Amino acid sequence: MLLIPAIDLKDGHCVRLKQGDMDQSTTFGEDPAAMALRWVEQGARRLHLVDLNGAFAGKPQNYAAIKSILKAVGDDIPVQLGGGIRDLDTIEKYIDGGLRYVIIGTAAVKNPGFLKDACSAFGGHIIVGLDAKDGKVATDGWSKLTGHEVVDLARKFQDWGVESIVYTDIGRDGMLSGINVDATVKLAQALTIPVIASGGLSSMADIEQLCAVESEGVEGVICGRAIYSGDLDFAAAQTRADELNGAAG
Repeated sequence: MLLIPAIDLKDGHCVRLKQGDMDQSTTFGEDPAAMALRWVEQGARRLHLVDLNGAFAGKPQNYAAIKSILKAVGDDIPVQLGGGIRDLDTIEKYIDGGLRYVIIGTAAVKNPGFLKDACSAFGGHIIVGLDAKDGKVATDGWSKLTGHEVVDLARKFQDWGVESIVYTDIGRDGMLSGINVDATVKLAQALTIPVIASGGLSSMADIEQLCAVESEGVEGVICGRAIYSGDLDFAAAQTRADELNGAAG
C-alpha cells in the first residue's frame, strides 16, 4: 500500500484547502522542495502534487515550484501531478522535466478526445482523477456535478489505456472525516487498473481499513491534511501499512 503525501501548491507555497475552496487555505510551508524531501525522508515512495492555481486557470501556474521538487527528489521517487493539464504540450513539458505521471481530471470528462490522445502519446504516464459525490462525477474544481456515473467513466478510460484512477470523495476531502472505503472498493472491483484512494484520510484506522482491501485493487492512498495537522504520523502509518502488507503476503 502506497501512502502518497500530497503537496498542494498555491502561489508557490504548500497549502491545504477545505473542500476545494481556494479561499479556505492553510499554508503549511514556504519551501515546496524542502517539504517534498521531508516526506521522502519519512519513507514516502511516491509524491502527489497539485497545482491549485493551475487547476483554476486551466494552465500551469506553479512550474518553478514543481521543478524545484523534481530536482530535489531526483529519479528515485515517482512524482505525480494534477492541476491545469489541458494539452499535450504541457504533458510533454512535465514528463521531459522528470515528472512520472500526469493526472488529468476535469479535462478527461469534458474533453475525452484529449485524454485518448494523451494515453496514445504518453502511455504509462497518464492517471485520471475522478472526483465524485454520491457516485456522480464532479468537474471544475468540484463546482459542477455531472450526470456521469464514476464506474462507467472509469471503465471507458481504462479501455483507453490510463495507468490508474485517483478517486476522491469530495464530500470528505480536507475534512478529516475518514476515507469512503466502500465507494473506493466498489470502483476498484469494477476495474482491472489500480485505484488510488483520496479524500478524508484521518487516522491509522483508515490505513488499516485500506490495507485490508488492497487485494481488491486499491494501490495507495493520498495523504493530505491529516499528515500536516499531526492527526496522522506519516512514517508510522507507512511502516504499519508495510507490516500489514507483509502479513497479508
